[in-house]
Amino acid sequence: MILTIIVFVLILGLLIFSHEFGHFISAKKAGMKVEEFGFGFPPRIFGIKKGETLYSLNLIPIGGFVKIHGQDGPQEGKKRLKKDKRAFYSRPIWQRAIVLAMGVIMNLFLAAVLLSIVHGIGIPTIIGADSTQVKNAQIQIVEVAQNSPAEEVGLKIGDSIKEFSIFNSQFLINEVEDVQRLVARYAGEEITLVIKRGNETLEKTLIPRISPPEEEGPIGIALAKVGIVKHSWYAAIWQGFKTTGELTITFVGLFYQLFKTLIVRGELMEEVAGPVGIAVLTSQITKLGLVYILQFAALISINLAIINIIPFPALDGGRLLFLAIEKIKKSPVSAKIERTVNGIGFALLIGLMILVTFRDIAKLF
Repeated sequence: MILTIIVFVLILGLLIFSHEFGHFISAKKAGMKVEEFGFGFPPRIFGIKKGETLYSLNLIPIGGFVKIHGQDGPQEGKKRLKKDKRAFYSRPIWQRAIVLAMGVIMNLFLAAVLLSIVHGIGIPTIIGADSTQVKNAQIQIVEVAQNSPAEEVGLKIGDSIKEFSIFNSQFLINEVEDVQRLVARYAGEEITLVIKRGNETLEKTLIPRISPPEEEGPIGIALAKVGIVKHSWYAAIWQGFKTTGELTITFVGLFYQLFKTLIVRGELMEEVAGPVGIAVLTSQITKLGLVYILQFAALISINLAIINIIPFPALDGGRLLFLAIEKIKKSPVSAKIERTVNGIGFALLIGLMILVTFRDIAKLF
């Protein structure tokens, strides 16, 4: 439990820091005045001021912010603000766009760095039955169906099946087909699977279904042969950035489906998780080892980047949309209107987070 909390805080802190650091460093490089670099949302716990910037730690640890002078618009009149060369709104649109986009870029860059490390250490990869250039090949669970015998006994994604036992007979598992053949043969009988979960070896006893639901199988799991594929340092960097690009495209498609389902059906997909759901996943991932933790952090970082670039009020994408409108109409959007719209957007996002959090908690009971 303590390890899970530490890993969760470290992942969350790393993602928030990298995102806000992107805004911070790009604003500094553009010559803007950064008034505060905050971790978490207010109320403030404490802060340390260095130079012109206050570095603060805040009570609500689910985000962060960079307060740039003039980012909320001309408080004392547009003419006066334009004379303040270090104010956000006095800078060219392209500079402001870079500052707003750098949080997303840094999250994608962080994901690429983490995945490069993973490829260098050795990444678990689905392989063919005849693969030979792979280390530590094992038969791993990649999906667990709801309300299946596998879920009921606590089998989890990432578990490796090492042995199959029935009637005091043991069968070593070397291929996916071994499990499929034995489970089909002994459907309706009590069997025991010896699995490896991280550094633990566990036994799970269950009864394969004789007539399972379509596309689920007798015990309700999907399997793959997985082995460790390791790359040289230069190949690992290329693979890290390549994988980040591929995953980004995949997640964009998933977010499209998410919003399509939300708008058309008025339903929130079950796959959506909030802080509680991510904490639960962190608990499971932590048991699998460092490589899985790094992969998990990279996946969340990519998700955070995509979420933030969505043109929705209060998100970076929403602020970029206001810049696009300013470019088209040749004048800034009213600061009062922008603050109001962003405030409403922020309230909606908090409401959605609360809804998802309650659903995540309900799943635990």
